Amino acid sequence: QAQLVESGGDSVQAGGSLRLTCATSGYTYNNYCLGWFRQAPEKEREGVAAIGSDGKITYADFVKGRFTISKDNAKNSLYLQMNYLKTDDTAMYYCAAGTEDSCWLPLRRGTYDYWGQGTQVTVSS
Repeated sequence: QAQLVESGGDSVQAGGSLRLTCATSGYTYNNYCLGWFRQAPEKEREGVAAIGSDGKITYADFVKGRFTISKDNAKNSLYLQMNYLKTDDTAMYYCAAGTEDSCWLPLRRGTYDYWGQGTQVTVSS
């Protein structure tokens, strides 16, 4: 059974930075995709970024140039470095795992099989 556990969420001021971590285990895809999604109150969950087992990376347009996704296979960890945070970035952030097709844009919630519980990011002005 796959397990994904996010950490690193916090409250920061606009313009600040945070690094989210997702500890992963148990998924058995030969070719996988790991993604970050976010959900603000009363809004749909949206894809932020994804990285495939081949290292291919995709970003939603609204985070390009500000966020960086990476993974450490030796540590079974996924990361999201978030810089120049805006108040609009306030949301619960989730990591997810799916097959390699899950990395294709647009990032779709329904294509991911496993999800973490989320970590809260709050950006104040």
